Amino acid sequence: MSFEHPFAQYVRILGKGKRGSRDLTQEEAYTAMCMILADQVRAEQLGAFLMLLRHKEESASELAGFVEAVREHNGFVTSPLQTSVDLDWSTYAGKKRHQAWFLLVALLVAQQGFKVFMHGAKGHTIGRVYSEDLLAELGFNAAQDWAEVDQQLNQQNFCFMSLSQLSPELNNIINLRNILGLRSPVHTFTRLLNPTQAKHTIDGVFHPAYGPLHQQTASLLKQPRSLTIRGDGGEAEIRPDADGELQWADDSQHTNQPWPRLLSQRAIPPSELSADYLRDVWHKVRADEYGEATIVSTTAAIILLLQLTDARQEAISMARQWWQNRQDFA
Repeated sequence: MSFEHPFAQYVRILGKGKRGSRDLTQEEAYTAMCMILADQVRAEQLGAFLMLLRHKEESASELAGFVEAVREHNGFVTSPLQTSVDLDWSTYAGKKRHQAWFLLVALLVAQQGFKVFMHGAKGHTIGRVYSEDLLAELGFNAAQDWAEVDQQLNQQNFCFMSLSQLSPELNNIINLRNILGLRSPVHTFTRLLNPTQAKHTIDGVFHPAYGPLHQQTASLLKQPRSLTIRGDGGEAEIRPDADGELQWADDSQHTNQPWPRLLSQRAIPPSELSADYLRDVWHKVRADEYGEATIVSTTAAIILLLQLTDARQEAISMARQWWQNRQDFA
């Protein structure tokens, strides 16, 4: 090749050494991701780009630029739905220790009349169970297009859509996890896509440093109100057996809220994760102290997110009432 590839400049910005390298600006990140989504980047460039970002760790401006590019490329700038969504819920981590209680929380919130749009990916990390598969076993199949999303939201106030439908390009990249050996920035910014432009968003992180990063990115994207939870396995699910912290982004305001545990002792993880177990707890066939405390605590946080109250104890009381009065879903 007798000329420099147009994408080479973005690899160079990230990889020029300790003194010469720097973060991408939001505009540079936007342009770089536009090229990636348009398949204007060679495979070796993509691998180098992703791993250099992973090594230095992403900045808020980079994540915001990436999200803006994806939203534009996939038509999310104007919501593709006729239905207004109350809560955008991203689920990209998968579970490996505890049951996916947050799925029951989402269904519980939907039963109160709030429209919940959940999106995620599966299969990118070995040894985890994913929301799409568990929801299908519970009777909630992933929507295949936006018309089906509208239909499901109107019928049951809940819908799941896979990243493979939302953005096939990103789905291909996220599944490079097992080839590159490391997660990439795609695992981070897919949580922040909010494709339906919901006013309220919730996402989960595993590493503590990513909470503030998500807050900063939400502000750059002008997300009206968002909640980040350092949850079990990286999902948006509060652990009731450990003191935690909720991280809020409300327009340009960032606040952190201590979230005390509901259980005094640590719970022992189950030997198997399954949709059948979740169904049994929902239908009162079996009881699970940890699971029900997780559901109450996480639901209470969402009640605060939706601004149904601003008092934690009142939110917990409301969450317990919702849970006690739940209706069969399948």
